[in-house]
Amino acid sequence: MLRLAAKRLTGGTASLEAASPAAASSVARRFYHERVVDHYNNPRNVGSFDKDDTGIGTGLVGAPACGDVMKLQIKVDEETGKIVDARFKTFGCGSAIASSSLATEWVKGKQMEEVLSIKNSEIAKHLSLPPVKLHCSMLAEDAIKAAVKDYESRRASANGSGKA
Repeated sequence: MLRLAAKRLTGGTASLEAASPAAASSVARRFYHERVVDHYNNPRNVGSFDKDDTGIGTGLVGAPACGDVMKLQIKVDEETGKIVDARFKTFGCGSAIASSSLATEWVKGKQMEEVLSIKNSEIAKHLSLPPVKLHCSMLAEDAIKAAVKDYESRRASANGSGKA
């Protein structure tokens, strides 16, 4: 049975080893949209900020079912409330990495209230994620919300301690 499937995938060659890398590559690429492949191969804004900086909000979310973990950080201009930069680190599949990368691009330059309106369905639609990968876009939305919440709570505690 496996040999028959391998034969179909490789265009009639007897084994997977005999198949050309180009044939194997074309088979793998069919499953992901080119935007996912682009963000996976060329992720934007990878890295992290100093978590102790008061202008930074950190969102750390995970999906135990699939093992994806996403950390998204935002750097906020405290005077304007605008997100001036964003970084991410993601342990997970290509769709999770692509969702994180796209989320960092979308939040940069926007007001904090504005990024809270970014929905997982918009991320999934932009990346053309299949239904089985929708949890990746949900993680990205949750990470954005968690980063904003973290920033706001850190700022409130800093302002509270400064007033006392």
